[in-house]
Amino acid sequence: MTTNSPTEDSVFSPERPSPARMYDYFLHGTDNFPVDRAAADQVIERLGSTLTRSVVWENRNFLGRVVRHLAAEHGIRQFIDVGAGLPSVDNTHQAAHGIDPEARVLYVDNDPIVASHGERLLAGSEGRARILTADLRDPDSILDSPVTRELIDLSQPVGLLFIAVFHFIRPEEDPHGLIDRFRSRLAPGSFVALSHLSTGESPEQEQRLMTETYRNSPAPMIYRTPEEIGSLFDGFELLSPGLVAPGLWRPDSGTGESTRRFLSAVGRVS
Repeated sequence: MTTNSPTEDSVFSPERPSPARMYDYFLHGTDNFPVDRAAADQVIERLGSTLTRSVVWENRNFLGRVVRHLAAEHGIRQFIDVGAGLPSVDNTHQAAHGIDPEARVLYVDNDPIVASHGERLLAGSEGRARILTADLRDPDSILDSPVTRELIDLSQPVGLLFIAVFHFIRPEEDPHGLIDRFRSRLAPGSFVALSHLSTGESPEQEQRLMTETYRNSPAPMIYRTPEEIGSLFDGFELLSPGLVAPGLWRPDSGTGESTRRFLSAVGRVS
């Protein structure tokens, strides 16, 4: 997900690295450009391949566990994945359809290049998974879109996913207000899942390197403290185990593994 208007073609150029396409590269995807691979390789060079990909896969596995849990244990059959990047490699629709093939998934990203690639990747979903070009900073453009209305019934509970995306929202863009605007449109019994880069156990040098690397992308990276991340869930009822590293949120077996660079939680809308 990026934070500029999708009409700004110069922002979403194949000549500039996109966080969404870089994420695809980290996941060993193929829908990325040389400029994305070069920027991603900078991250890998600075942090190491093992750490970089373990962080990315920890978030992707958290996403899958959240979707499966909400579908299997809470009956959620529709999901909106905001700032989703490319819908490939063990993504939301695959996790949801593993529980119920009729589940509906809307991917949202404001990079139109992502959307053009995503439509091809979703060709076999028979209309139960779609992609929308819209901006996280404008919740109404997402929730009132004809694409959303055709696929998602907002009078029924929804699983709303913000995985590794809110650290691209600057303080002046009012992250708390954005969460509130989404929540006000969701039916009771909906859930919001979020993961976010944390200053808690991220070395200061690592934070500087990551911030510098993403400075030339359309979406500068913002680290937040555990307290700031926790406050994004004010007004929600957190599911157990609360605010934890993504790898520690209901791991499939054992106690889970975690790089502890991120914090994550799932909150219920009452």
